[in-house]
Amino acid sequence: MSWLNYHHLLYFWTVAREGSVTRACRALHLTQPTVSGQIRLLEKSLKATLFERSGRSLVLTDTGRLVYRYADEIFALGRDLQDALHDRPRGQPLQFAVGVADTLPKVLVHRLLAPAFALGEEIRITCIDGPPDRLVAELALHELDLVVSDFPANPRLGLKAFNHLLGDCGVTFFAAPALANRHRRGFPRSLSGAPLLLPHGNTALRRSLEEWFDQQGIRPRIRGEFADSGLLKAFGGFGDGIFAAPTAVEADVKRMYGVRVVGREESIRERFYAISVEKRIKHPAVAAITQAARQKLFTG
Repeated sequence: MSWLNYHHLLYFWTVAREGSVTRACRALHLTQPTVSGQIRLLEKSLKATLFERSGRSLVLTDTGRLVYRYADEIFALGRDLQDALHDRPRGQPLQFAVGVADTLPKVLVHRLLAPAFALGEEIRITCIDGPPDRLVAELALHELDLVVSDFPANPRLGLKAFNHLLGDCGVTFFAAPALANRHRRGFPRSLSGAPLLLPHGNTALRRSLEEWFDQQGIRPRIRGEFADSGLLKAFGGFGDGIFAAPTAVEADVKRMYGVRVVGREESIRERFYAISVEKRIKHPAVAAITQAARQKLFTG
């Protein structure tokens, strides 16, 4: 693995920002041979020319402009980190406000957010659920640090928000033991005429299920619609119908609601997003959540 020398990058960035090696040397309190030598080492490691001469001046090459943009972001992040540590009272827990789309299964939300508690420092999480568009609006006002949703941010809102895909998975159909045993054989055809519990409203899962039913020619008997995903699963656990949930939390759903698997369908995909105002994630809790989701929760 090749490593980027950030001292070399700093010298390059300073020269590009100051406009000349001489002014950069004054800013860095270094000699001209030192700065010039460090930039040559950076060019060697990147295998690219960063500056070219135009008369007596140095100008950035196309590659140099690209490297400068990244360097500018890198050192801006460093300043943000210093400011955050300086402003945070010593000994106080890290504050983390999360908006949770009300369409998400609560057990999945817990699995997604749990890595934030393992940061190695005290953290205080505030969870607020609601419609995704309202939560993204609060995110844009910096009232939230993150929104977790099964919808990407709506571009028509005109708000600055970036969608970070956490992962995707198929769905599993669950039911109380007696109902699961009755409809497991012949799945998915066995769902025709079976009692079904569905999410209420225009949710991603509801649309995906209805589209899949049409494609398969399946006509289930809808026994209930629920805006609250936890309430839907509770009814399913009491034997009132079959319901679908992300396969990524199959074991948790079985354990919590006492249900069994009727069948699995990989062609129905559930996608989950971390929405932030940052193109490059800086908040340590958000970084922990996205990394764990991609490496552990949604791994095929």
